[in-house]
Amino acid sequence: MATQDVRVLLLEGIHQNAVDLLKNNGFSQIKQINSALEGEELKAALAKADIVGVRSRTQLTKEILESAPHLRAVGCFCIGTNQVDLQTAQKLGIPVFNAPYSNTRSVAELVIAETISLLRGMTDKSHMVHTGKWPKKAQGSYEARGKTLGIVGYGNIGSQLSVLAESLGMRVVYYDVESKLPMGNAEPVRNLDTLLQEADIVTLHVPQLPSTKNMMTKREFALMKEGAMFINAARGHCVVIEDLYEALVSRHLGGAALDVFPVEPKNNEEALDCPLRGLPNVILTPHIGGSTQEAQANIGTEVAGKLSKYLTAGTTTSAVNFPEISLPQAPADTYRLLHIHHNQPGVLAKVISLFAEHNINICAQSLITKGEIGMLLMDLTVSDAQVALEKIRQVEGTIRTRLLS
Repeated sequence: MATQDVRVLLLEGIHQNAVDLLKNNGFSQIKQINSALEGEELKAALAKADIVGVRSRTQLTKEILESAPHLRAVGCFCIGTNQVDLQTAQKLGIPVFNAPYSNTRSVAELVIAETISLLRGMTDKSHMVHTGKWPKKAQGSYEARGKTLGIVGYGNIGSQLSVLAESLGMRVVYYDVESKLPMGNAEPVRNLDTLLQEADIVTLHVPQLPSTKNMMTKREFALMKEGAMFINAARGHCVVIEDLYEALVSRHLGGAALDVFPVEPKNNEEALDCPLRGLPNVILTPHIGGSTQEAQANIGTEVAGKLSKYLTAGTTTSAVNFPEISLPQAPADTYRLLHIHHNQPGVLAKVISLFAEHNINICAQSLITKGEIGMLLMDLTVSDAQVALEKIRQVEGTIRTRLLS
């Protein structure tokens, strides 16, 4: 299928940069929908899509993916991919791409803004002035300089946040399950408990994993300093909200800021159902950590670029659920054959044997496996390409295959 025949569905108001890049690379059938879809409406839309782009609301479950017969690739125009059943996508031969780096600065800046706002009680003071009061006092207001920021998860966002916090004169400590070199003067600590006991502000920057579910409970909040602040811009499932509520109403914690929640509204008109609403010195934002124009522009370019390279050259570099494979640009007199198959012994041997039997010349090839699947890229002479496609479809274990001209 030529690029102009590929049907692209972009949901949730994905940035125009993505559209522009895809069009510049020859993709002309692009349908844009500003909202998320679900249920039968989503199935109907995907039934006519070869590529789908989503953000965080659209849920690509096992049932949804299995009902999309033409789907070749998924683009998550965000950091996370927990909205996609990655295992099912892999089994179906559908690579999933995301943008793990493009919005790190935006999230880090939000956390810095929340840190200062919590230390100064800015949101409460602003509300009081709006309602006719004038709370001019220094009691309960603090500088960020000299305070200890505890970062849980020292990856792309955590490390960048570390640099910004140090520029404010903060001391930074961090904990990560993997050994990470510090940025600047940041100090690693041996475990989460130590970080909770040392930090004046604790901020989470961890992925959504079984090990991070409910990592902050009544026990962890009790370990934090009296009057300390808590920030979560990572994943909603990391925090037991009811336990955080108790820590706040008891005045053990001095404030909190949350940008993510265990259950979030499905659209902009729905209200957040959360016991933290209305509490003093609690900032609740609608999952906007990466929602800046700069971040969305960068994400649009990054993910659309990955989708384009996969559809035109078979490149799966940085796919989250697929073998990462790339071949140099094919010569003009060749076609590239993409073969996705079950990861089982003998597949390559059968392919080579079939091609030898039919005198099909292989100009270049690369095979890599991951989990239950393998991916084979081969450059073939133009005269052999159609015969090769027919023969490789006969190989036991084939999931899907296509020619890239």
